[in-house]
Amino acid sequence: MSEVAIKTGSDKTVFGFWVYIMTDCVLFASLFATFIVLRGTMSSDDIFSLPYVLAETLLLLTSSLTCGLGLLAAYQRNKPRVLALFALTFVLGAAFLGLELAEFNKLIAEGNGPDTSAFFSSFFTLVGTHGLHITAGLIWMFFLMLRLWRKGFEPFTLKRIALLSLFWHFLDIVWIFIFSIVYMIGAL
Repeated sequence: MSEVAIKTGSDKTVFGFWVYIMTDCVLFASLFATFIVLRGTMSSDDIFSLPYVLAETLLLLTSSLTCGLGLLAAYQRNKPRVLALFALTFVLGAAFLGLELAEFNKLIAEGNGPDTSAFFSSFFTLVGTHGLHITAGLIWMFFLMLRLWRKGFEPFTLKRIALLSLFWHFLDIVWIFIFSIVYMIGAL
């Protein structure tokens, strides 16, 4: 497969991945709609720490930058740079996930678990689903970088790096919506 085909997405694998991304859009749209309906009149400014969530956001957005730079390095066939940038992406993503889990633990310890109310149930479902996607992305990233390290730039590996990058950027976009709808609007 040529590099042009990988960049333009002219094969069935890339098309199938776009279909998957669109189904995830539907999933997250449903979760957002549920959260908005169940949020009601509850003010979340005294529940969530906006500076804490901003730190999560900065970690994830920075990981998106390093992921994009890693993809560019892959197109240049710069294996050490790709591995370094995706290792940094992995660390930033794992740090984000750690902060998200710490937030969940704090909320549960304060008596605001998913079984407390419909609001918290929808919150944990929405944010937790995003966290599960981050976990899947980290696992995928680990094994893809292991394959790159062992086998170098095969067409299979290069295409998967491009798809992983697409997936990771999609998760960042979802997080921007979570940050805006769940945390920012809730704080107003």
